[in-house]
Amino acid sequence: QVQLVQSGGGLVQPGGSLRLSCAASGSTLDYQFIGWFRQAPGKEREGVSCIRSSDGSTYYADSVKGRFTISRDNAKKTVYLQMNSLKTEDTAVYYCATEPTGQLTILSCSPYEYDAWGQGTQVTVSS
Repeated sequence: QVQLVQSGGGLVQPGGSLRLSCAASGSTLDYQFIGWFRQAPGKEREGVSCIRSSDGSTYYADSVKGRFTISRDNAKKTVYLQMNSLKTEDTAVYYCATEPTGQLTILSCSPYEYDAWGQGTQVTVSS
């Protein structure tokens, strides 16, 4: 009932920037919770940044605080992840996800709490 289409990503040098976008269509139940997650080789999927649309509250993983910024356009049902000062450790497949069923009532950035996922996009940070 909800579809997430991602764009952005690519290859960037350390210290560079990228912006990821995630557009939602279909039923999103107020588009309340949406987040960005990543999975690097040999690692489990982790929450990078999540946002609650109603009040704008956000979560950032410690590893990206001060470098990444999540934002959203509620009218367009689009969420963005601005990634600055990228490090090689940021290399991963990045996914956006939302919780469209209303089961999530507090801001969580655990990937296990999210049900609808984008297709993923590769971000590679390399010199």
